[in-house]
Amino acid sequence: MKPLDPLALPGHILSFDFDGTLHNPAEEDPVSPRLFETLERLRREKGALWGINTGRSIAHVVEGLVESRFPFAPDWVVAREREIWLPNHVGRWTAHQPWNHDCEKEQTRFFKEVRGTLDTIRHEVEEHTGATWIDQPGDPAGLIARTEQEMAWIIGRVEALAASVPMLGWQRNSIWLRFGHKNYQKGSSLSEVARHFGLVPAHTFAIGDSHNDFEMLHPAVAAMFACPGNAVADIREHVVSNGGHACQHGYSEGCVEALEHFFGA
Repeated sequence: MKPLDPLALPGHILSFDFDGTLHNPAEEDPVSPRLFETLERLRREKGALWGINTGRSIAHVVEGLVESRFPFAPDWVVAREREIWLPNHVGRWTAHQPWNHDCEKEQTRFFKEVRGTLDTIRHEVEEHTGATWIDQPGDPAGLIARTEQEMAWIIGRVEALAASVPMLGWQRNSIWLRFGHKNYQKGSSLSEVARHFGLVPAHTFAIGDSHNDFEMLHPAVAAMFACPGNAVADIREHVVSNGGHACQHGYSEGCVEALEHFFGA
């Protein structure tokens, strides 16, 4: 699977969350063919580069592309909300350096500094909820709640316990949560992608449906931003109050609606 034809001079960056935005596993076609047609048209007319900005790992992104029968690969991927990956001349995904190296180095140092706070949060979560704590290579601190309601309670306690550590951030998608340095998230990663391709927020589009999309759905990162019709209430309110486009259609049909809203049908 290779990207669309390369561009001599990119004109726009298009950033899509994957699960819940591009991808709907309940449909026979998880991604609408109309989206692929629209991406090809915007490539010709606007010089648009497109990419996936997700909490998935890069391996899980590739798996999703294959399962969803994408006819072409993205021009870039942000994986785990912070790692940037670019395809080489044969379509193999390569780490964007020095960004990825600096990110992991900073994350490792930061986790050592805030270990005491994270241990306190873990104790609180395990003492009062049935959530599962995650501690694995690449993601040394995170959790999976049993329900959205349980996650809401956990977020309240995390906000209180982390108040004295201003750079401790977390990325939440439904019942999943990942801790990390506040400087590395979908918004900062998208800004780095745009910088790499010589583009600015005025030429950047982003769409997402859940809490870990907050940072990229902001005028300072993407002047054009939207949420699909199935977005969580907090994201929809955020998009509307900040001047973005809240779609009527859900998932990838919502992506098409948003692209047509900003770029024309």
